[in-house]
Amino acid sequence: MGERHDVAVIGAGAFGAWIAWHLQRRGQRVVLVDKHGPANARASSGGETRVIRMAYGADAIYTRMAQRSLVQWKDFFARIARPELFRETGVLWLADADDSAARQSVATLEDNGIAHDVLDDIALARRYPQIAVPAGAWALFEPTSGGLLARRAVQAVVADCVRGGAGLRIDQAMPPEGDGHLAEIRMRSGDAIRADRFVFACGPWLGGVLPDALGGRIFPTRQEVFYFGAAAGDLRFTSPALPTWLDFGRSYYGLPDIDGRGFKIAHDLHGEIVDPDTMERVPGAARITHARAFLATRFPALANAPLVGAEVCQYVNTSNGDFVIDRHPVFDNAWIAGGGSGHGFKHGPAIGEYLAARMLDNGDAEPRFGLAAKTTMQRREVH
Repeated sequence: MGERHDVAVIGAGAFGAWIAWHLQRRGQRVVLVDKHGPANARASSGGETRVIRMAYGADAIYTRMAQRSLVQWKDFFARIARPELFRETGVLWLADADDSAARQSVATLEDNGIAHDVLDDIALARRYPQIAVPAGAWALFEPTSGGLLARRAVQAVVADCVRGGAGLRIDQAMPPEGDGHLAEIRMRSGDAIRADRFVFACGPWLGGVLPDALGGRIFPTRQEVFYFGAAAGDLRFTSPALPTWLDFGRSYYGLPDIDGRGFKIAHDLHGEIVDPDTMERVPGAARITHARAFLATRFPALANAPLVGAEVCQYVNTSNGDFVIDRHPVFDNAWIAGGGSGHGFKHGPAIGEYLAARMLDNGDAEPRFGLAAKTTMQRREVH
């Protein structure tokens, strides 16, 4: 019959890895299953860097989750002697005069005791002369936030699980069959994984693995990320001269040059819906041109900088940007965790902690994460 596990976690990205990690710390015998391997090139967790910030407008639930997650990321990195996997660059929210979400963020950070500075246009231009600052603009700065080295961080969490006795299988889970209680899931290889409980945390593949539960309610969209190279000896676009930054008014965000990779810039608007298995990950000329136009507006010294690297990944969107972390609607021993919606990576530790409590302690459910709250219409509300 083969080995039986307490929990099988399908998907070894940021959500699946931290769910497995927390379950294992609670004494569960866990196996992780991933079709291409932890934080692989086709996964939403497979990029070089991800932002971790606390400011979420009035969405204090995500502020608190990010707070909790940053503590856990840093504690974990310290324990495995890999502190370089978090870079405390600070995070700068570039706001126009009428940016209500940024104003709400100031109040939320104050309510939660999170260190921050508010900079008017004069102070902003003085501190960061490499940024073009319109008259009347302002910024919110979080000095203790920054960037996570995403791919390496997730792989480190998975490796820690394996060192602790968790299994890791590189294979493709097929859609579960039956109803009521799930005894096993079949693999493409022909094997079966048997467990008492199952967690489906397979990112952009969720809709395909669970078509009845999530078909039409998970939207993987194509997102392009670019790295531009500053002139030789120009350190204005590295940390600490420049923090991680957000410009939601113009739908861009980015990170300073980390480890010589280049100045990162990404368009935050949702791209076209894609299949993560078949999508060609070659950047498009129109997207590069659009990014250059933004650079000319906000970071004019980089307007003609060479493109030195690119990534094509995907967001895994729900209808409104809230995560889906809930019981499977048919199987009483299966759970769903996904819908990172472009902002989920940072929250991996808190999501793992939350789902472990829901599964093992019958912990309180957050209605916003419920499957019933997700529709087939995209109306993004969380950024």
